[in-house]
Amino acid sequence: MTRISDKWIFDPSTQKVCSALTGDGAIALFVGGCVRNALLGVPVSDIDIATDATPDRVMRLAKAAGIRAIPTGIEHGTVTLVQDGIPHEITTFRRDVATDGRRAVVAFSTDVAEDAARRDFTMNALYACPDGEILDPLEGLPDLQARRVRFIGNPRHRIQEDYLRSMRYFRFHAWYGDESAGLDPEALGAIAENLEGLETLSRERVGGELLKLLQATDPAPAVAAMRSTGVLSAILPGTDDRALALVVHNEFLAGVEPDGLRRLAVLGDIDPMAQLRLSKAQAGRLKRLRTAALDTTLMAAALAYRFGSDLARDSLLVRSALLEQPWDPNVEQQIALGALAVFPIRAVDLMPDLQGQALGARLKLLETAWIASGFTLGREELLSQKK
Repeated sequence: MTRISDKWIFDPSTQKVCSALTGDGAIALFVGGCVRNALLGVPVSDIDIATDATPDRVMRLAKAAGIRAIPTGIEHGTVTLVQDGIPHEITTFRRDVATDGRRAVVAFSTDVAEDAARRDFTMNALYACPDGEILDPLEGLPDLQARRVRFIGNPRHRIQEDYLRSMRYFRFHAWYGDESAGLDPEALGAIAENLEGLETLSRERVGGELLKLLQATDPAPAVAAMRSTGVLSAILPGTDDRALALVVHNEFLAGVEPDGLRRLAVLGDIDPMAQLRLSKAQAGRLKRLRTAALDTTLMAAALAYRFGSDLARDSLLVRSALLEQPWDPNVEQQIALGALAVFPIRAVDLMPDLQGQALGARLKLLETAWIASGFTLGREELLSQKK
């Protein structure tokens, strides 16, 4: 008998939520990512619970137990129960009635097997009782243990229910798959046969899924498979993933954490709003990364002075990957130098002799000379330069 014994599952707050349901005769089963991750020994961030109780009943039971209930997605069967600050997403068992490739019409169910059958991958259709005992209605546990990402049932049917599942397949392989075993040929074939469905997806969903994939420790093999199946060109025409493996390697050498936007920057000239609907902050950072990386006249110290150490390092990682160059650890000294540098000239130092545009031009000229000197020229040396 397989069980999970993670600390989170036996937290008194989580057990109180389970008891509020089971005490009235309802089923309460942990499901999805929290079960999958616990079995893999990786951190659990969200607690999802499946139940045969309807949302209205869940709300009533929560109120009776003194648990805060939020109808976060009640029309889809989801209520969030918050106990001691810990959110638990409770969703009634469901079965698909109709799908159009983007969203599904569902009906509530009382059968866990029906609920499992509508999920995407076998490793996501694992359930756990409140005491940690695993329920495996679709025999997904062997797939999880082998780190094999496999669609539930017919891959073509699963994809046609929601075309985002093509992208999710690559994301899950990057995060949880066994790279040495390769990808499932049947899944890849079904994905390649359904590329046109990707055009029906909202750009927000595509962008969100792509960033999650790129955040994996090493997404390069999965993205290469996206290219070979045609998915990459379908969602981002004209992009090239050849530099992705090198930026991942250089990140390791530089000792920095994975970053989806940094990896996105090496794929090519992307319109972050039109193609991916990124947030303004994300789009702005992506543009700054690309601009700084492609301006090879700006060396490490100058980049750090103008943009700060983090953006300088990120843009240099992007640049080195695009130029197929290994990461130079000595560049960190230059980044530190530039980040701490303070231009010694102020506008008042040039006034009243210079005003307006002439003042701005002179300041820019002196700053350029100061940067070129490696920040060594002092105030008097700069002021003594001929106009």
